[in-house]
Amino acid sequence: MNPVHDPDVVYLADHSVLLAIPAFVPAFLVAGLVIYLAVRDRKAEAAENAENAKHAPSENEEEN
Repeated sequence: MNPVHDPDVVYLADHSVLLAIPAFVPAFLVAGLVIYLAVRDRKAEAAENAENAKHAPSENEEEN
C-alpha cells in the first residue's frame, strides 16, 4: 500500500523545532555577548599595549 495515495494516512506536524527555539535564543544571545566582550577586551588591551610602547623609553635610551 502506497502511503501517498492512502486516505487513512495522516501526517502530523513536528513541533520539536518550535519547542527548541526558547532554549537556543538565550544560548545564542549569551554566546554573542561573550564574543563581543572578548573582542572589546582584546582591542582595549592592544590599544593599551600600543600606548605603553609609544611612551616607554627605547633600548638605546635605557643604556645611556
